[in-house]
Amino acid sequence: MGMLLNEHMLFDYGFAPAKPPKYPLPAPPIDVMMLTHAHLDHSGMIPWLCARSPSLHPIATPPTIALVKLLALDSIKVAKSEGYPSPFNEEHVYHMLDSMHPVTYGTHTIDGLEIGVHPSGHIPGSAMYLVDQTLFTGDLNTSSTHLLVGARPISCDTLVIEGTYVGREHPSRQQTEQQFLDTIDEVVDRGGLAIVAAFAVGRTQELLLLLQKRGYDVRLDGMGTKATRLMLGHPEYLRRPDDLLRAWEGVRPIRSESDRKRALDADVIVTTSGMLDGGPVSYYLQRVKDDAKSAVLLTGYQVEGTNGRRLLETGTVNLRGVVEKIRCQVDFFDLSAHAGHEELVQFIYACQPKNVVVFHSEHAPQLAEELADLDVYAPKNGETLEL
Repeated sequence: MGMLLNEHMLFDYGFAPAKPPKYPLPAPPIDVMMLTHAHLDHSGMIPWLCARSPSLHPIATPPTIALVKLLALDSIKVAKSEGYPSPFNEEHVYHMLDSMHPVTYGTHTIDGLEIGVHPSGHIPGSAMYLVDQTLFTGDLNTSSTHLLVGARPISCDTLVIEGTYVGREHPSRQQTEQQFLDTIDEVVDRGGLAIVAAFAVGRTQELLLLLQKRGYDVRLDGMGTKATRLMLGHPEYLRRPDDLLRAWEGVRPIRSESDRKRALDADVIVTTSGMLDGGPVSYYLQRVKDDAKSAVLLTGYQVEGTNGRRLLETGTVNLRGVVEKIRCQVDFFDLSAHAGHEELVQFIYACQPKNVVVFHSEHAPQLAEELADLDVYAPKNGETLEL
C-alpha cells in the first residue's frame, strides 16, 4: 500500500480459494502489516509471510486472530484432501499466531505509529485502519445487520476503499430476509428439508439470528460451529451477543456421521461450504437432489467456477467427480456483507477525502465518473500509485 510516515505497509495478504487456489504477487519487504478481517482472500497468505519475515508482527483484532487460526488450519486440510500443495504448514500457522499484535477498536500507538482501528461492519472483528490521515476500509458494510452495526464514516485525506458492488445495488435486505423465511416455511410445510449453504464466518451466524424464534428444528454442520463458538468468546464485537447466544443454544450442532443421518429429519440444516465446493453440504446434496419437496438455498455470492455458480447456471453440480442433476428446489438470496453502490458513494462523501483509491472492484471507472469532483484512482495489479 505504498509509503506512509516512511513505513512500508501491507494491508491484507490472502489467496483466492479456487481449485487450485490462486496465490498473490510476492509481498515486497514491509515494516508494518495490518489485517482487516479473517476471510481467506484477505488473510490466507499471512502464515507464509510471517515465516519469511520473522520480525513482522501483523496487527489485527482478537476475534480476527482467532478466526484466522481456524481458517488457516482448515485451508491446510482442504489442500491435502484436494491434492494441492499448501504454501505453509501447521507450524507456520502457530508461528504466525505467536507473532500477531492484537488491537481493540480505538486509537493505538505501535512502534511510534498512531493507528486508528474502527469497525467495518463486514464480519465480527473486521476493521478499518486510519494511518496518517489515510483510511483503508478493507471489506465494508455500512448497513447494520442482525450480527453487526454498520460501519460509520471516518474523516480522512485519502480513502482506500473496496468497490465490490460498484455499479450494483442489493435488493431490500428486509424483503430478502422475508423471502428467505417464507421459502423455508413453504419447504417445511410440504414436508421437505431446507439445506442452507452458508459461509462459516459471518453468514452462518447471521442466518442463525434470522432463524431464531421461528420454531424450526435447525441443525448446524461444518466449520460454522467452531466459528460461532469463537465469536461468542468475543461478545464485545457483536451487535447483540445475547441474541447470538440464544440462537446458538436453539440449534443442534452436528458432531458425527450418525448426527448427520438424523439431521435429514430436521427442518433446516445450515452448513458449509457456502459455494457447494466440498464440506458437509455434499452429503446433503446427495440426499435431497431428487426430492421435489426439499430445497437448496444459496445465501452468498457464488464465484465463477464453483459448484454453487454451476448449480445456478446449469442446474447441476459435480459431486466427487460425477455431474449430478439437482431436481429439488434451488433459490439464491443476496445476503451480502458488502456495501452496495449508493452506500459506497454516501460513505465516500461522508469521509470527506481529497483522494479516493478503489480496490476489489471490476467496475471502478463507473465510480470515478460519479465522483467527478474528487480525485479517484483505480490502480491495476502491480501498478504503483503516487498521490
